[in-house]
Amino acid sequence: MEVVLLAVSFAVILAGALLFTNAVEWAGNKLGVGEGATGSILAAVGTAMPETLIPIVAIIGGAEGSEDVAIGAIIGAPFLLATVAMALVGISALAFKARREQGTSLRVHVPTLDRDLVFFLIFFAAGILIGVVVPEEVHIPLAIVLVVAYAGYVRATLRGGGDVQKAETIGPLYMDRTPGDDPPGATVVIQLIIGLAAIVGGAHLFVEELIHVAESIGLEPLVLSLVLAPLATELPEKANSFFWVKDGKDSLALGNITGAMVFQSTIPIAAGLLITDWDLSSYAIVSGVLGLAGGAVAYWALRLRRRFELIPILIWSALFGAFIAYVAVA
Repeated sequence: MEVVLLAVSFAVILAGALLFTNAVEWAGNKLGVGEGATGSILAAVGTAMPETLIPIVAIIGGAEGSEDVAIGAIIGAPFLLATVAMALVGISALAFKARREQGTSLRVHVPTLDRDLVFFLIFFAAGILIGVVVPEEVHIPLAIVLVVAYAGYVRATLRGGGDVQKAETIGPLYMDRTPGDDPPGATVVIQLIIGLAAIVGGAHLFVEELIHVAESIGLEPLVLSLVLAPLATELPEKANSFFWVKDGKDSLALGNITGAMVFQSTIPIAAGLLITDWDLSSYAIVSGVLGLAGGAVAYWALRLRRRFELIPILIWSALFGAFIAYVAVA
C-alpha cells in the first residue's frame, strides 16, 4: 500500500506541476513580469513557501527533537536545491538537448541568475556562520536584516527581471475554454491555485509515506529533516523546472531553483533565528558547507560557462553523496 500511495502522490505532483508551470507563465505575462522574475519569484516562492511551515509546525508541536527537525528542515532545503535539484535539471537538459533549440547552451536572463546565486552564497553562508559563532542575543536583529534583505532582492528582481514572455511562446492555458489566445485572469489564478494545491498535497502525501519507510528502517529525526524531508518536499515541486528546461525555457527553469535558494537562505533562516536557539550541529554545518559548494559550482557552470555540462552534474551529485557518506560513518 505504501508503494501504491507513493506512486499516486508522484502522479498528483506531476499533474500539479503541469498546471502550475502553464499558469505561472500566463501570470507573468499578464502582470508584465520578466521571465527572470517570473521564475525567481512567482514560481520559486509559490513552491518553496509550503516547506517554510515545516520547522514552524515542528516547534509548535513541541515533541522531543522538534528543534533538530526544524533546523534540519531549514538547512536541508537549500542544500538539496544546490546539489540534487541542480544535477537533475542538468541531466534533463542533456537528455533533451536534441529537442532544445539551444542544445546544452544556457538561454537565461544573466542579471537575474547572477543576483540569485550571489545572494544565496552570501546569505546562506551568513546563516551558517550565525549558527556557529554569533551569540543568541543578536539573533532577532539579524532575523530582521534577513527579511529586509529578501524584500530588497524582490524589489530588484521585479525591476530588472528581463523581457516579458510573449503570449505566442506560451502554450494554451489548460483550463481555458474560451476562444482566443488571451485567457481570463481569473482562470489563470484558479489554475495556479489548483496546480499549487496538487503539488503541495501530493508532496505531503509523499512525505508521509517516506516517513513511514524511514521509521521502519530506524532513521534519526535529524537525518530525516536534513535529507528525507527536503528530498520529498522540495524536489518533487521542482518538477516544474524539468518541464521548462525540456522546452528550452532556462530562465524559468533555473529561476524556479535559484529563486527558491534565495528564499530558503533568508526567510526560513530568519524564522529559525526567532523560534530556535539556532545552534547548528555538525550534520547541519556539513550540509550547509556542501550546499555552499554546490552554489559555487552553479555560479561557475551556469553563470560563467553558460551551459549545461556533465562535469558540474557529477560534482553536484558527489556533494550530495558526500553528505550521505558522512551521515553513514558519523
